[in-house]
Amino acid sequence: MTDFEEYIRQGEPSKREKAYAWRTAIGLQAVDGLTTSDYLKETARRHIEGEISIDEARGLIKSYYQSKTNREPDDDEKQEADKVSGNIAKILNERSFTFSVVGFTSIHRRIFEGVFKFAGKVRDYDITKKEWVLDGDTVLYTYAEDIRQALEYDLEQERQFAYKGLPMEAMVEHIAKFVSGIWQIHPFGEGNTRATAVFTIKYLRSIGFNIDNDLFAEHSWYFRNALVRANYKNAKEGIDYTPIYLERFFRNLLLDEQWELRSRYLHIHPTEEWKVQPNRTPTSTGQAQGKHRTSAGQVRNMFETESADVVRLVHVIGEGQLSVKAMMEGLELKGRDNFLKLYLNPAIQQGFVTMLYPDKPRHPRQRYLLTVKGLALYVQCMGKLLLDEK
Repeated sequence: MTDFEEYIRQGEPSKREKAYAWRTAIGLQAVDGLTTSDYLKETARRHIEGEISIDEARGLIKSYYQSKTNREPDDDEKQEADKVSGNIAKILNERSFTFSVVGFTSIHRRIFEGVFKFAGKVRDYDITKKEWVLDGDTVLYTYAEDIRQALEYDLEQERQFAYKGLPMEAMVEHIAKFVSGIWQIHPFGEGNTRATAVFTIKYLRSIGFNIDNDLFAEHSWYFRNALVRANYKNAKEGIDYTPIYLERFFRNLLLDEQWELRSRYLHIHPTEEWKVQPNRTPTSTGQAQGKHRTSAGQVRNMFETESADVVRLVHVIGEGQLSVKAMMEGLELKGRDNFLKLYLNPAIQQGFVTMLYPDKPRHPRQRYLLTVKGLALYVQCMGKLLLDEK
């Protein structure tokens, strides 16, 4: 995908961030076979350049279709793709996130606001969907009456899950299982995959993964079909739940592997040509390997930071939950303003540290702890200290 490539590769940080959001928003429309208009892309460029705000961009898209006199056969589809893309771009550029059933339904509402009358509403009917990768069969989705309870259960289980001490491969497997589960609940009649993708991106960022969105932008159709295969079982046909394809998507995203993400590998009855999904991940000898393990160099690259002060703060927090005062004492600092400017704020912005009560920054018992990414950096630092001692 080449849309906005110049901003992503050479642009200043603010333009690059906007371009990533737009590219992901546009790419996700492929999940439902939709494409955006040239007008949308030009409007997105104006937003990236700083000529207009994101809300002005969304307003222009809305006005464009209201005032359009020459109707084309695919206008309804393009209007949906354009409006939804603008809404997703806005959400992805925001720092806020709520990990709850309300937060999930709110994302669906905001994505499809002005598009679907049922935006943000949990379905009250049962559904089936014929899937190409299943030769026309369907995944068994959660009964309508059980949706809220199932979502609450899955989100609570994830909230309590401890990532601390897990190798990255195990984290990837768990994340794939969690995302697969909330998708299978299928809380919304339409737009479920797009809402799940945006929720997943926001959640991964909230727990410290500094990911880009290219895979969701370029391989959204694979992402959906991988979710289908992870939730389909047919004992008569000898087909079991197959999460490996979804895990490979997340391995590419989080471990920098290079599995070839094409939906033809996911079909339940692939041709000989599409039976083996290639892994293009280079080894130290330059050859693609079968089962990739993250190298020490890759781990270092994943957690590079420009600030040695952030590393010091991560080391002080460790596995605890500390107040601002306790962190400053651990660093032997007295100036609160400098501490916030040089240590705490950068650590939060880079995804290493989070608040115990993120929705209430001024909570009287506010504490700070390491994210998954921060814990990984802490383990890396401790490992280096042990090596230095030897």
